[in-house]
Amino acid sequence: MSNLSAASRFDEIYNNTRGALLALITAKCKRIDDVGDIFQDTYMELYRVLLKRGVGYVTNEKALVIRIAKRKIAKYYSLVERSRIFVSMTPVNEDGVEFNVSGIDLDAFLTEDFTINKILLETARDRINQKPEDIQKVFHLYYYIGLTIPEIAKELGLSESNVKHKLYRTLEELRNLLK
Repeated sequence: MSNLSAASRFDEIYNNTRGALLALITAKCKRIDDVGDIFQDTYMELYRVLLKRGVGYVTNEKALVIRIAKRKIAKYYSLVERSRIFVSMTPVNEDGVEFNVSGIDLDAFLTEDFTINKILLETARDRINQKPEDIQKVFHLYYYIGLTIPEIAKELGLSESNVKHKLYRTLEELRNLLK
């Protein structure tokens, strides 16, 4: 695949989704100043996906862009919140004496949090892999491919309510497991 085909597909997706994406990000952001950054990060990630996975990977462009944006929004605000809480803490030593946090490596702090999230993700993935094949397919189509529930139902020959039941019941099990 050439960069030209990825660039032209990117332009096409951008033109088809920018209005809906801007509306979504604007509605979800806590501050209007964050909209531009998240908008740009979303499309940068889309371009990386096109380069890595190929132009044919994108079957539902709007769903993919929205999924990327939701992840960017969640990541952005979780990092902002963690860094705000971390910086606002006044750490004390064992004797109750305050000490300076400017020497603490924020990257190491976030890396530890990333490791914890990775462990939780691996636990969830292992649990899903223990489920019957139809549930695994529903999760893959919904979270990795980005299909909607009606599309999954059509693809797997199931009713929409059956797909929802499989998805939501398993999500509830994962929530209880990972509390």
